[in-house]
Amino acid sequence: MEDLQSSEATAGRRSEGKKMVISHAKSLRKPSGGRFKVFRKKRQYETGSLPTLPRPGATKLNVLRTMGGNIKVKPLSIEFANIIDPKTKKAFKAKIQIVTDNPANRFFVRRNILTKGAIIQTEKGKARITSRPGQDGIVNAVLI
Repeated sequence: MEDLQSSEATAGRRSEGKKMVISHAKSLRKPSGGRFKVFRKKRQYETGSLPTLPRPGATKLNVLRTMGGNIKVKPLSIEFANIIDPKTKKAFKAKIQIVTDNPANRFFVRRNILTKGAIIQTEKGKARITSRPGQDGIVNAVLI
């Protein structure tokens, strides 16, 4: 029993060493399937991040510092959408209620995730999202 516990403890410690990172570096594989020779380690400027999956709700923004001291805004949830009515050519702000359809991924409807092209139910009716909420930190939509 003690041997089992000690092996589990060391196995846990082993995985804490190097962390997997999302990298945008050049592929290590050739088109033929062979491998390129690795000539250096991963660099911080090659790292990426997990996608932000914003949902309707009280607005919560995650502000990140990027290269050059710039700021990137990643929304965790968004409450309002800027909506344009194509008939009257007027823009207004409306509260997002739920996601009713999403051509990108049908499971995003169940999870209520806002993406470009998703159909949302608002106070003023249904609208299609035209912006990229996870990247822009804002929802722009057109009434349908």
